[in-house]
Amino acid sequence: MYPPIEPYDSGFLDAGDGDRVYWEVCGNPAGKPVVMVHGGPGAGCSPGHRRQFDPEAYRIVLFDQRNCGRSLPPASDPSVSLANNTTGNLVADMELLREHLGIDRWLVFGGSWGSTLTLAYAQTHPDRVTEMVLRGIFLLRPFEIYWYYQEGASLLFPDLWEEFLAPIPEDERDDLVTAFHARLNDPDPDVRLPAAKAWSLWEGSTIYLLPNEDTIQEHSGDDFAVTFSRIENHYFVNEGFLEEDQLIRDVDKIRNIPCVIVQGRYDVATPAATAWDLHRAWPEAEFHLVGDAGHAYTEPGILHHLIEATDRFART
Repeated sequence: MYPPIEPYDSGFLDAGDGDRVYWEVCGNPAGKPVVMVHGGPGAGCSPGHRRQFDPEAYRIVLFDQRNCGRSLPPASDPSVSLANNTTGNLVADMELLREHLGIDRWLVFGGSWGSTLTLAYAQTHPDRVTEMVLRGIFLLRPFEIYWYYQEGASLLFPDLWEEFLAPIPEDERDDLVTAFHARLNDPDPDVRLPAAKAWSLWEGSTIYLLPNEDTIQEHSGDDFAVTFSRIENHYFVNEGFLEEDQLIRDVDKIRNIPCVIVQGRYDVATPAATAWDLHRAWPEAEFHLVGDAGHAYTEPGILHHLIEATDRFART
């Protein structure tokens, strides 16, 4: 990655509904605009995300999506409603931020849930997107949720899966997303926190090809776990606020936008079959299936292709 860099500008965007979205800009003020769309939903941005772009070439925009990271109010507070935290509103937030920063068009870069939101944004505002870089493709289709949160990935990690199941009584385990939803929004912290940690640690422990202790530690923090699990689960019980196969169906709207897709073959969180479906629907996009990688953007094979793509697009 490029060396660490600090923002030269930051602030809060009034998104309406009482939500304030944190944003920051770093790199070259006169550089090519790029917006980094983080995953989760609910993970927030990190300093490492800034380092995927050449700071001499890019005006790098990052933002924390509603109710996570530094955005306000935080979903770690169980009294905070997530009713207005929807895919459509996040797309609108991105467009409001673009206008606020005076950017005409920008490269949109997203991984995991960030790839979902990037596709949704680009299909809504294709005239505002110069290029796209997508990693760890997630289209939020029902079978993708079932694989990771009901049965599929569980067969690869039976020990970790047992810990994930622990907060849920056996008679409620036929629909785990719904069972977790009740507990993640329970006002009693003795109910909410164990469920949040089980949900958060399941993902934090399985997104790398090999375990990453720093990621596991981050996902075990109380506030992070509650924020992350509440927002993710909120989107999953609402099927991502998307129509069935919407993001595949609407590929024609973005077919002519240059795009690079990067996918780890051993990605357990967002299996390669989903990226392959997008590749088949959008053969014009450059596609890389990395043979020795899981889900995380920092895995060497993944990171190589991401930075190669941003370096190339910096020159166009």
